[in-house]
Amino acid sequence: MSLILNIETATTNCSVSLAKDGVLLVLRENNTPNYSHAEQLHVFIEECMKEANYCMLDLDAVAVSKGPGSYTGLRIGVSSVKGLCFALNIPLIATDTLRCLAIQKAGKQYDFMVPCLDARRMEVYAAIFNKKFEVVRETKAEIVAESYLSDYYLRGVTCVIGSGADKIATLIKHPNLVFSLKSVPSALEMVHASYDKFIQKDFEDLAYFEPYYLKDFILQKPKKKTSE
Repeated sequence: MSLILNIETATTNCSVSLAKDGVLLVLRENNTPNYSHAEQLHVFIEECMKEANYCMLDLDAVAVSKGPGSYTGLRIGVSSVKGLCFALNIPLIATDTLRCLAIQKAGKQYDFMVPCLDARRMEVYAAIFNKKFEVVRETKAEIVAESYLSDYYLRGVTCVIGSGADKIATLIKHPNLVFSLKSVPSALEMVHASYDKFIQKDFEDLAYFEPYYLKDFILQKPKKKTSE
């Protein structure tokens, strides 16, 4: 038996799910541009456990969406999961944020799925999967240009999904491109991913695990005010 708590905080969506043996029991999430993870995450965890009539000691593992994504969001999620796993002495599971986002299009007849998250300016964090959700091209941080993704949409129907899709949709038009602009990563799609890793005993080193930031975090210092 496996009772797994799944936590997704890589983007604006604060999402928590509780699953037993790969079957969803409870889902709590709220997508807000204000990044309210610090206020909502532990409330959602408590609500999920209470609704399913379990206590924290019943958990067999905790899974976290590892990124890429928001630096602050990832830090909040990973720090919370590390604390829970350490306190409960249970394994930490890390799931691929972009792959779980792509899985939202399971059952659709797309040749390629391109989950992508908004980065700075005209950049996106993106990966490419085939219809079996196998990696065609690894995750990269890249600049969107007019030729972007042409190697894929010229070969078949390509679905671009996530917060970075809008940048691509405004620049590139092609009948083989399908856009899902409002989709965000969710703990719902983590349910099967974390269960598979639990069965395979694919756990992270609790002491050394870090989120997948993809790019170095740049702290922008406020400009000094000049006197008139």
